[in-house]
Amino acid sequence: MMIRIAIIASALVAGGVSAAPGDLVDKVPIAGAPAGAQAWRIRYRSQDEAGRAITVSGAIVVPRGRPARERDIVVWAHGASGVAESCGLSDKPGLFAQIAGLDALLAAGHVVVAPDYQGLGNPGPHPFLVGTAGARSVIDAARAARAMPQARASARYAVFGESLGGFSALWTAAEAARAPELTLVGVAAAAPPTDLKSNLGGGSNALVRAFLTAYTASSWEQVYDLPLTSAVKPRTATLIRNLAKNCVSLDGFKLRTKIGMVRLAGQLRNVDLAANPGWGRIMARNSVPAARLNVPVFVYQGGKDEIVAPAVTRAFVRRLCRTTAVRSVTSPAGDHVSAGKAAAPDAVAWIGDRFAGKLLPSDCARL
Repeated sequence: MMIRIAIIASALVAGGVSAAPGDLVDKVPIAGAPAGAQAWRIRYRSQDEAGRAITVSGAIVVPRGRPARERDIVVWAHGASGVAESCGLSDKPGLFAQIAGLDALLAAGHVVVAPDYQGLGNPGPHPFLVGTAGARSVIDAARAARAMPQARASARYAVFGESLGGFSALWTAAEAARAPELTLVGVAAAAPPTDLKSNLGGGSNALVRAFLTAYTASSWEQVYDLPLTSAVKPRTATLIRNLAKNCVSLDGFKLRTKIGMVRLAGQLRNVDLAANPGWGRIMARNSVPAARLNVPVFVYQGGKDEIVAPAVTRAFVRRLCRTTAVRSVTSPAGDHVSAGKAAAPDAVAWIGDRFAGKLLPSDCARL
């Protein structure tokens, strides 16, 4: 009888019945965690942009030993890995290496949780560059850490993300009131897209811009029921859907994918998605609302970034300074690919200071 009850209870949680955002569905140990730490792949409950129940996967890394007090949480929000279900990172080799500043965060005694985001590692679609959806995956990852006894996690959290993850970190600041039981002490964003009309139309690398357009357009076609053919020709729409099946890997793209990127760059040469009323509205809707961010913010931007234009980030930081304190770090020679790792030393120290309640620095006066 007890076995039957346990099976029924498990099925109810897995099916989303009476499950709250942040509830753990399951956890499986992961081998190869950094020295002095242990890790699990987790699945937890969340909600999509429309409020429907979903399951999100991710990883959680916890220092070994019993802490003197509850551990503060840092959510690592990764950059773009793709939009296909197979593009989740928590079940891939190299998981720990891609979390910028992981060793330093663990040495500081923090719990580190790294969500895959909705639709990556679990059934999609993946809402790429959809602000509220990314924020919900992040916030509910912090809740999931709290729900895991081994983590002994506090109610305080910070977010550190790069590129797409920086975008999600900033949106988390805008949506933090969704979890009133948690305290967000600050967010750190490395090379974040912020103004999507400018970001998707800018950048100096046409091939990368074409691939990001493929990810965004393929995702939004599914999430918002917005036909690609409302903005591009049918043959371009087919190429976009095919390219969007590919994941970003540490080894780069296959030759066939690179050839597709060249073709798409050519086909998009005279296409301005932002000029299309339907697509332009979605870009505006998902651009980071600077006026809604009222927690401390750290922003890193590389001067040689070919994907997120430095000028767009500078303009966003100036707007952000009207509402909150901003620590702005720039690297004149910095690129996009290494943004998270380059930002990590300063970002991790800044996060530690926020948890410690130290004097809040701001660079707004010089910007």
